[in-house]
Amino acid sequence: MTGEKPPLVAHIIYSLGTGGLENGLVNIINRTPPQRYRHVIICLTTAHEFSQRITAPNVRIIQLHKKEGNDLGMYWRLLRCLRQLRPAIIHSRNLAALDAQVLGLFLSGVKQVHGEHGRDIYDLDGSNWKYRQLRKFMRVFIDRYIAVSKDLEQWLLGSIGIRPDRLSQIYNGVDQSSFKPLEDKRSDILPAGFLRSPATIVLGTVGRLVEVKDQAMILKALDVLLREKPTLRDKLRVVIVGDGPLREQLLQLAEELKLSELVWMSGDRDDVPQLLQAMDIFLLPSLAEGVSNTVLEAMSTGLPVVATDTGGTPELIEQGVNGYLVPVGDFVALAASITSLLDAPDVLARMGEQALDCIHQRFDWDRTVEQYLKVYDGLLGITGVELKEGSNAAPLNKMEAE
Repeated sequence: MTGEKPPLVAHIIYSLGTGGLENGLVNIINRTPPQRYRHVIICLTTAHEFSQRITAPNVRIIQLHKKEGNDLGMYWRLLRCLRQLRPAIIHSRNLAALDAQVLGLFLSGVKQVHGEHGRDIYDLDGSNWKYRQLRKFMRVFIDRYIAVSKDLEQWLLGSIGIRPDRLSQIYNGVDQSSFKPLEDKRSDILPAGFLRSPATIVLGTVGRLVEVKDQAMILKALDVLLREKPTLRDKLRVVIVGDGPLREQLLQLAEELKLSELVWMSGDRDDVPQLLQAMDIFLLPSLAEGVSNTVLEAMSTGLPVVATDTGGTPELIEQGVNGYLVPVGDFVALAASITSLLDAPDVLARMGEQALDCIHQRFDWDRTVEQYLKVYDGLLGITGVELKEGSNAAPLNKMEAE
């Protein structure tokens, strides 16, 4: 119908802060043609500065300010909000937002989508009985599931009992125009005097400083390396990008291990592409992962990756081809893999090239967005629509509190 507004998708998430889930959501919204779908983000708690990365026009961000523990008032506020918005689709993400889908009972004609992006520290392998029962109960409300990795797809099929015809596996993409290699390693973005020489090797990671990311494993591995080869003290530096509740604990560990002068903790940054261009090897020591956006971004920058063998990470890293996989929590194995790359610069370079080639072949945000929109189209019975470039209109976004 001429003049009819595009369908509205209400994205329900716990909070809008720095993280892989949030990064994926923002990329999908920014890259969706505005004539195809409209978007609203409903944060059960709050939104932070990360919301400023939304460039799509007219995206509302609503904060419900959920209290700790049970907050029945939050559900009433959410229902009232959804009734006013009248979305065509409710799209929740991860366990923290899953039970909000119950409110679909009170909304006529709405389609319900749930995305699984990875498990948290309280349920690393998805075996928690209480959480599994909740997920199984919620199956009756959800029309379609999306898993960001094949690992999560198989878990939803086998452990939760999702029907195959209601489940799509869609990888995240990576912005290859922003995350790309430089011919010469960038050093001007690092603190003055941090690098001892142009030959300094920079080990780096990007992520929230939370328990599940286990950045302490990097510091312990560096300690092992320097005990075995003290001469590396002048050659190695570590960059940890991100912020979170474990920042002080990590700083204290670096001091206890006498590594403070070798480690730069940058905090949250808006220039992650440039910081990756200053690194030589990317490390991801997580206890659990869905599919890591930061690994994809590092690979797109042409970096070899040494990561823990967990979740969807083995779907990105081929052992000995574009990086190494090590057991979760095994900092000695992490140190050994780093040593292998330091001892063979040609292997380091070749793995970086293989990582970049993998990105070019398999991971692209436009492809990812098209797959998400196909899920939405299928639920709404929309056919014959092609993905087109979005409008260049200036953003007119606003943040609201219920």
